[in-house]
Amino acid sequence: MKKHALRFLTLCLACGLLMLTGMSVHPGPAKAQSHLKATWLWHTSMIQSSADDIIGFASRQGVNLIYLQMNQDVRPEHYRKFIRLAGENGIQVHVLGGASNWALESERHRIDTFLNWTAEYQAAAAPEERFTGIHVDIEPHTLPQWKTDRDWLVEQWQSNVRYLVSRAHCLDLPVGADITFWLHTYSLPDQSMTISRWMIGQFDQIAIMAYRDTAANIYNLAAAELKEADALGKEALIAVETKSSNEGEFITFYEEGVSFMEEQLLKVDAMAGSHSSFSGVAIHEYRSWRALYESGR
Repeated sequence: MKKHALRFLTLCLACGLLMLTGMSVHPGPAKAQSHLKATWLWHTSMIQSSADDIIGFASRQGVNLIYLQMNQDVRPEHYRKFIRLAGENGIQVHVLGGASNWALESERHRIDTFLNWTAEYQAAAAPEERFTGIHVDIEPHTLPQWKTDRDWLVEQWQSNVRYLVSRAHCLDLPVGADITFWLHTYSLPDQSMTISRWMIGQFDQIAIMAYRDTAANIYNLAAAELKEADALGKEALIAVETKSSNEGEFITFYEEGVSFMEEQLLKVDAMAGSHSSFSGVAIHEYRSWRALYESGR
């Protein structure tokens, strides 16, 4: 652990020197802004041969933020090309990572690997080739301990989130996270606040996974956590699903298609517009969205 910390401190100092010399392109944590349209790109190997195609589709669909998963098997030059091309098309790229077990202190080394890679990449890349944020997907409710020892698991999760955010901010990058729409129904072990409010307070941006297929249902699921983000002055996106789901057809736009989804998202924009935190929408995820679009539905 000491080795990881020393390595990361060295990288942070290197990044700090870059910022002092005016090479940093990130101005600090983002303020809530309207009209963000984001998507997740989990299959990072696609950027090796399809960068132009991916950016072309994203641009045509009005996307201006891509969460791109960190994959150490993809060489840095492919990230550099992709991010540079994205920037030329008005699209930010945030480095994406996470898994359910990132909530466990015993798995903190995975966070170290992710952040060390990000720090090294940022230090070596030109300004127009750097990530402009960090995004994580940590969903510990899928772990068995959520049912058997939730308080212990939540405390572990809090500890790792503090660790992650502290180290990420060393890189002068805003940190965002996916959160479930129902997280506000659970309280911290000390009952001081909801888990969602605590999590929103740690991050700079959240994506509320309000996976439904009509505007009213999407907004109604997101509303409670939008209000918490309002109160905390944080940036919130509302996320929808395009993948086929075995949880029911009402979860996703897979059956209805892209045109219907876009109609509903316009309505979501109108419904959520009164929230100071509301910053736009996020569509999960690139590959399923693209397949749905090309199916003509």
